Amino acid sequence: RDLTDISLLECFIHLRYVDLSENKLQDLSPLSRLTHLLWLKVDGNLLTSACMQELPYLQIISFAHNHIKDMEGITHPRLASLSLKGNKIQTALGLSQALFSLHNLELRGNKLESTTGLCLPKLKNLYLAQNAIRSLESLEALEQLTTLHLRDNHLETLDGFCSSMKCLQYLNLRNNGISNFQEVAKLQVLPMLQALVLLDNPCSDEPNYRLEVLILLPHLERLDKESVEQDERAEANEIRQKRQEEEK
Repeated sequence: RDLTDISLLECFIHLRYVDLSENKLQDLSPLSRLTHLLWLKVDGNLLTSACMQELPYLQIISFAHNHIKDMEGITHPRLASLSLKGNKIQTALGLSQALFSLHNLELRGNKLESTTGLCLPKLKNLYLAQNAIRSLESLEALEQLTTLHLRDNHLETLDGFCSSMKCLQYLNLRNNGISNFQEVAKLQVLPMLQALVLLDNPCSDEPNYRLEVLILLPHLERLDKESVEQDERAEANEIRQKRQEEEK
C-alpha cells in the first residue's frame, strides 16, 4: 500500500499479529505501544535498522529484504524466530546475547564474512547461505544447534567446528571451496552428524569421493541428499580398517 507512516497503529494496543510487508516504511517506533504483539512481518520495506523497543511477548519477526546493516537493538526476551534474509548485514557482532529463546535465525543473502557474534545457546536452526563467509568462529556456544546451512559461501577450511556442537545433525556446505579430504576430516568432532552436503566443492570431483567421505565419517546416513547404502558403508569400513592396520 506504499505506507510510510504507521502512527495510527498506536491506538490498537491489543494487536497480536501485524503484517506490514511491501510498503515504504523506515520507522517502526509506533509499534512500541503494541505490548501484546506476538508476530510481526515487515518484509520488503526501507528499514535500515532492526532496532525496536523491547516487546515482552514477541515471538516471531521477519525483516526480510530491507536495507538493514547490523543486528543491534534486537532484545525481545521471548523471540523464538528471527529472519533478516536478504539485507546488507556484514557482521553478527551486536546481536544480543539475551535472546535466550531464539531457536531459528535466518541470515541468508547478506554480506557476512565470519560467524563471530552468533553466541546463542538455545539456537537450533541457523541459515547462513549466500553470504561471503571465509571463517567459522565462535561456534562453540551453539550446543543445541541441529541444522546449519552454509551453502554458497567462501569457505576453504573447516576449522571452527567443535565437540561442544553435540546436537548438529544436518550440515550443508554446498558450493564452497573445500578442496581436500583433510578438511572433511575436521567434521569428525561432530558426534551426531547424520546428513552432509558437499556438492559443488572441489573435493566432490575427486575419485571415489563418496567412499572417501564415508571412510572419514562412518556415522553419516545421507551424503549429498542420497542415503548411504549398506554396501557403501561396508566397503568404507573395510578400507578404514585396512588403513588403520597399515599405520600401526
